[in-house]
Amino acid sequence: MNVWIKTVKWAGVLCVGGCMLGPNYQAPKLDLPKGGKDPQAQVFMKADWWQVFEDPVLNTLETQALAHNQDLQAAMARVDEARAEVGLATADQMPSISAGLQSSRERDNTGTGPSPSQASLSASFEVDLWGKYRRLKQAARAQLLASQAARDTVRLTLTADVANQYFTLRQLDRQQEILQRTLTAREENVRIYTVRYQAGYCTEMDLRRVQANKDNVQAQLQSLSLQREQNETALAVLLGESPREIVARAIARGKTLDEINLVPDVPDDLPSDLLSRRPDVRQAEEQLIAANADIGAARAAYFPSISLTGAAGFASDALSGLFTGGAGVWSLAGQALAPIFEGGKIRAQNKKAEARYREQLANYTKTVETAFKETYDALVANRLNRSIFDSYQAQTQAMQRSYELSKKQEDAGLIGVTDLLDVEENLLSAEMNLASARKSELSAVVNLCKALGGGWKE
Repeated sequence: MNVWIKTVKWAGVLCVGGCMLGPNYQAPKLDLPKGGKDPQAQVFMKADWWQVFEDPVLNTLETQALAHNQDLQAAMARVDEARAEVGLATADQMPSISAGLQSSRERDNTGTGPSPSQASLSASFEVDLWGKYRRLKQAARAQLLASQAARDTVRLTLTADVANQYFTLRQLDRQQEILQRTLTAREENVRIYTVRYQAGYCTEMDLRRVQANKDNVQAQLQSLSLQREQNETALAVLLGESPREIVARAIARGKTLDEINLVPDVPDDLPSDLLSRRPDVRQAEEQLIAANADIGAARAAYFPSISLTGAAGFASDALSGLFTGGAGVWSLAGQALAPIFEGGKIRAQNKKAEARYREQLANYTKTVETAFKETYDALVANRLNRSIFDSYQAQTQAMQRSYELSKKQEDAGLIGVTDLLDVEENLLSAEMNLASARKSELSAVVNLCKALGGGWKE
């Protein structure tokens, strides 16, 4: 019984002492910009980064999305699948042990005969002299980490989409309030000018112009209502709600656009190593590591594989004597197989592994380039959107004052209704643009969080 156990131990020593073919992984050297460190950057290192907006309803929606979104559920399943692949790769490095029991009965013309039985325990092991299975395990572990990074990418994209959709919904709510208020004022104008027209104090052209202005606002309000419905259903899908809930349930509302907290401005000189937290960068590098390990596994196919098999057991002519002394048997076998002619298969596998490494290297480099591009764009957008909001805010305040003065002049008969309607249109446009600019401010922060890797924590 001890023979095959010693055989497995000896084979394990050979495996540990064997070499590993192929290059060891080295991170590619890229030409990266330098940036200073700033404490404000710490706001983007929280797993629940969306809490910086201090909106309890948004926090609840994010929690629901993380628990029920189907894309994230699928990504988590892929992680479990990759973890199982690591288990399979690990099993290839372990001995295979099996047990067997065989018994038969024979009869002669007298009605009696022998009853031979045999029980066996065998172990087989392939000595990993060239590191083939160790490289495959490296590749499997790298693919596991890549799948985890892919899951984090889905998570980051999901939480950013939920925040942006929610802010868009609050923007549409705000614009609906503006249009509803404006429509009420236009309906009052129609009533007043109808009375004036009937009394002969204004022309039909003035009345029709006021009516057309009211109808235009009403059409905008209806169009906005359609956008709100579509936005709510899109957000419901992100939250992982059932079809019934998508149709029947309204999305909760929290703070208004003006009440949502806007984090302090972020400096441009953030350290470039922040981008190493981005899950897409981590995924690309782990895939590069896996491709590098596959080169070693492919090269090992050029060399012979050595298999060892040990067996021990008991044999007896009668089942009753199966485990009695003297029936013990054992055997030890070894086999070495070396490729001689494979029709170019091994060479093609090596070329394939090397080409895949070059492919993953290009993907990794492109991913890093894209990460810097997206981060730079997000920093610029974060800064400029604040300036744009300030400009629209100043415009809205100026148009509000202009409308108040024009209304007094129109009441005094100093200007016609056409002049007043022009001012009203400009004020409505300014208020709508201001709501959009506020939403763009908030989305710029979301996109910056996403570009910096969101809330992934090492």
